[in-house]
Amino acid sequence: MNISREITVVDQTIREGMQFRGLVFSIPERKMILDFQEKLKVNISQAGYPPAHRSEEKAIEELSKHIVRKGYNIRVAGLCRSIVQDVEFMVKVNVHDFHLHSIITEDALKKRDPIEIFKSLKETIEYIRSNTEKSCIGISLLDIGKTEPCLLSDSAQFLSSDLMVDIISLPDTSGILSPDIIEEKVKSIAKVVENKTKLGIHCHNDMGFASANTIMGVLNGGSIIEVSALGIGERNGIGDLFTVGKVLKEKGFKIDLSIENKELFREYYEYVNEICFKKTGFSILNYNTPFFGSSSKTHVAGTHGDNSFGLSEDEEFYVNVLCGKNLVKKVLKRNGIDFDKEDLKRVIKDIKDMSALKERPLSINEIKNIV
Repeated sequence: MNISREITVVDQTIREGMQFRGLVFSIPERKMILDFQEKLKVNISQAGYPPAHRSEEKAIEELSKHIVRKGYNIRVAGLCRSIVQDVEFMVKVNVHDFHLHSIITEDALKKRDPIEIFKSLKETIEYIRSNTEKSCIGISLLDIGKTEPCLLSDSAQFLSSDLMVDIISLPDTSGILSPDIIEEKVKSIAKVVENKTKLGIHCHNDMGFASANTIMGVLNGGSIIEVSALGIGERNGIGDLFTVGKVLKEKGFKIDLSIENKELFREYYEYVNEICFKKTGFSILNYNTPFFGSSSKTHVAGTHGDNSFGLSEDEEFYVNVLCGKNLVKKVLKRNGIDFDKEDLKRVIKDIKDMSALKERPLSINEIKNIV
């Protein structure tokens, strides 16, 4: 594992997020999301899907102008089909990052020939490179969860050696893979492409493994993470921006993402959640959301009550029959309740007894009365 390599963060909140329960982001909302991404040092914002509608074209154009006006470092990318008529627009509005997907027919797949499968790609790449300076071209490989290993390897070889694309995105489109399978598949593809092409990791969350799978993909050769705020996206979503970034940064990978700015991350997540709730009636940021949900900052037994996770000033304590000495002491001190250290064992025993009798946690007043 080479942890010295740089990791590029592609935040797909806007484009992938548009596949969440029919959600549609307005251009002002996209600009605000882009502002958050810039402040958090995201490298690339995948900001729309121009082939879908002229409104998506306008959004890409507006966001491209927005980053120039603001002097931002973040780059805007659009996802489009690997045909010239789609990339013509992106060239026109001065986009340099092209995220492409091929139009693949059943007949082409049956032939098991990468040249047939990615038939339109060569002409498209030539057009981009002829009309754009410093372009970065990424192409989505076949669904790695449902495609035979040999065809995946042959396709990766063709894309990296023959077409020399900059990025091959490895999508677990169906979201069915587990981390050990991701390890096996990414490792084999990385061996084929060697260092000729960077590998992007794009995992769906149908089985709840998206963030873990994205991390595992990087550990086994990926250099680009395709994630989103709150893991928002199609069906159950994709890998979570904060969770994946935090783990990779703590493992020593070179990643620009400002993981330490938890308050700004919270603002970003709350903003995206606010849009979702307003437009769909459904809240993604809830009690059990990893790290930012309230449940990650609640303590009962005291085992994890050490301020090491979540935002400590928001911690909640529930004192019941499982409480221990450290948790009780913390609750007493936080609530300004004076106590005699010699009495602590008796206090804890009485708390446990009353909690068992009432079959619930005790209130602060009840704890105070016991003391």
